[in-house]
Amino acid sequence: MDGSPLPESHRDVASIAATGFGLTGLCIAAERKWIARSEAIERVRNTLRFFDSRAFHQRGWFYHWLDAKTGDRRWNSEISSIDTALLLAGMLTVKQCFAGDTEIVRLGTKIYHRVDFRWMLNGHPLLLSHGWKPETGFLKPRWDTYSEDTILYILAMASPTHPIPPASWYALWRDRYRYEGHTYFTTIGVPLFMHQYSHAWIDYRNRRENRGDRIDYFQNSVAATLAHRAFCMNLTHDFPAYGPNVWGITASDSAKGYLAWGGPPRDPDIDGTVVPSAAGGSLMFTPELATTALHTMHDRWGPKIYGKYGFVDAFNPKTGWIDTDVIGINAGIILLSAENMRTANVWRWFMQNREIPLALDRIGLVRYKKASTIRSRRRPLRVFVSHAQKATGSPWLNNSH
Repeated sequence: MDGSPLPESHRDVASIAATGFGLTGLCIAAERKWIARSEAIERVRNTLRFFDSRAFHQRGWFYHWLDAKTGDRRWNSEISSIDTALLLAGMLTVKQCFAGDTEIVRLGTKIYHRVDFRWMLNGHPLLLSHGWKPETGFLKPRWDTYSEDTILYILAMASPTHPIPPASWYALWRDRYRYEGHTYFTTIGVPLFMHQYSHAWIDYRNRRENRGDRIDYFQNSVAATLAHRAFCMNLTHDFPAYGPNVWGITASDSAKGYLAWGGPPRDPDIDGTVVPSAAGGSLMFTPELATTALHTMHDRWGPKIYGKYGFVDAFNPKTGWIDTDVIGINAGIILLSAENMRTANVWRWFMQNREIPLALDRIGLVRYKKASTIRSRRRPLRVFVSHAQKATGSPWLNNSH
């Protein structure tokens, strides 16, 4: 972010999850004419070719961190189920956005169909493993609680080649939580991003379960966002920068390193750091509140926190600490959430993959009519486009989480 050279150990390290956000970003860039559609298509082709034939995979699953030039494993990382899922979400998005390109459609379909979701169950009838390492085998933790893992489970249940049972959806533990009048289902203690990432692609609007707790997951994320904002406002005694128009703590860099923090409840590591992607990732849920928060941050701290690739990952108004990096998945969720708020395009592209709505129907996430409500006028989104975004069309970095 500040132009300083990367440490040698970080050079050419690419995140497959950030690549999923980046592929989707190319769709947005082409649609908004930030870059030529032909350029976006060529970049998408190159990415899909890379993952089709050069990047190592184990039964279709990819390493969390790859060498961007060779496709080799980096940082002794694991074959990651959730990061592969976020990559696949981007691939299925470009498959529909650029549906007229036969190579993109062919490769996107091939890579998704190649993933052996049943293998990742590792003998369990319903719950997927976090991943696998060649040295030690499957990782012990499983995706067994409600979180960002819903994108993984929907893709697994939607798979035309290696599907897992729809009952897996109801095997996830959900905590019912209430804060300042906002009631929602969550996993207590997780960052806000877990209520955002799967929603960047899956259109949960006007759907709810037809059994169990009959959860409407879109409204659930609205409530989680409102509770988080109220939580930040209640921290103003200790950290005066927080308030109704400056809020947001989610997994990010910090002065102490990378932290998966958030609330409620209060994380003991909270030190007044503001993470723009917490509000930015919720633009699709609380458009007026989230837009106002981003405007306020930009107006108050300006170029100190906003530069070549958009907002810095995090900053601390109390101590003056400002991150020097941009993290791809955090920049990505702002971009995708903003587009869904404005046009619903990412939802539209992704849901055109017919396997996805069919999977939602199979697990009992069915459409319903909500009572009409009177919505207040939303403050228009001011688009902050840097020179780099105009040139590349997507504010994401390879060496990012």
